[in-house]
Order: sequence, then structure tokens, then C-alpha cells
Amino acid sequence: MPTRIVELRQGVLNKNDQLARALRERFTREGTLVINLVSSPGTGKTLLLEQTLRRLVGAGTRAGALVGDLETDNDARRLAASGAPVRQINTHGRCHLEAEMIGQHLDAWQAGPFDVLFIENVGNLVCPSSYDLGEHHRVVLLSVTEGEDKPLKYPTIFNSADVAVITKYDLAAACEFDDAAAMASIHAVRPGMRILRTSARSAPGLDAWMAWIDERLGRVIVPAP
Repeated sequence: MPTRIVELRQGVLNKNDQLARALRERFTREGTLVINLVSSPGTGKTLLLEQTLRRLVGAGTRAGALVGDLETDNDARRLAASGAPVRQINTHGRCHLEAEMIGQHLDAWQAGPFDVLFIENVGNLVCPSSYDLGEHHRVVLLSVTEGEDKPLKYPTIFNSADVAVITKYDLAAACEFDDAAAMASIHAVRPGMRILRTSARSAPGLDAWMAWIDERLGRVIVPAP
């Protein structure tokens, strides 16, 4: 039985990888930058994305978001207030998004074209690590409230990401967050990985993150007033 389970899992992942490659080719052909945001629940992923979308929309960038949750459309409604097109994906028990879900929702969504499309994955640091969604960049978030050793506990997601974003940095001192220890944990898993520090509740804390997106887009993003 264990062998059969492994074979089934490999088959599922192979199918997902094929669909993801087709999606990535589609996004590249359409000139859409796709960023997959992954984190544990409560890291501040939605708040970061909300502020990011507001800035991008304010700068005239065609930005949108696909939002993954087990149930409810709470986050999608919250993000839509930014002025960006947003579509909810409910997984109904699945702990991750899959490439097939992305493709189906894109085909049914009368939105775009986009300069940048964000995929807010289901809050989980385990399952999403195995599923390519056709994104160009995978970003993993770590909040100062979670502990500096989180990357060592969940190495696969950090090793598969392109950038690590430390969130809620305005609370670092209050949480006695050890920045050096967190960096050491991240680099132990992914040597040389780029690390950004953000505070979505203060404009200066978003500058490095927006600059990174700006680099990917290849255009100037005007700061929000």
C-alpha cells in the first residue's frame, strides 16, 4: 500500500508540473509577472498584499490577485478594496493551491491583462512547497512573532523560494526578535537567499519590497501618497 500511495503522489505532482509549465509559458507570453506568496497563517500575508496592491494600482500598474483559502471570501473582499481585480479560490479542505485550480479560475475570470498577478496561497508551510503554480517567483514570508528557527523547521518551502520576507518588523523589538539568528536560519537552508524586512503598517517598511517588485517589472513604481 505505501508503494501505491507514492506512485499516486508522483502522478499527481507530474500532472501539476506539466500544467504549471504551460501556465508559466502563458504568463510569459502575455507579459504578466506572477508572484506566489506562501506563509503560515497569521504572518501578515494579506495585509502586505493589500498595501502592495494599493501602491501598484495607485501607480497605474495593472495588478491583480488570486486568493486561496479553505473557505470564505473574506480576504478577497478585503483585497478588492485596493481597486485591483481579485478572485477567490476556495480549496474546500485542501491545504494548498494547485496549477489546475489556477488555470480554471483564470479561464473563468473576466479580468486582465495584468502586469503583475499575485497568488496568495493557503496559509501553510508544508503542502504548498511541492506544488508549482506556474509562478515566476515564489516568496516565503516569516513574521517576527513566529520564531527565528522557522526556516530550520520547514526547510523545503524556504529552499524552494526565491525571496524571504520578514513581516511585522515594527514589532521586532517588542518580540525580542533576533535578526541575526533568523538570517542564519534562512541562509543555512538557502545560502545567499535574498531577505527583505517589511512593516505593512508603515510606508518606509514597504520600500524594499516594492523596489524588488519594481526590479521584476522593469519599470518605476511611484510611491503612494
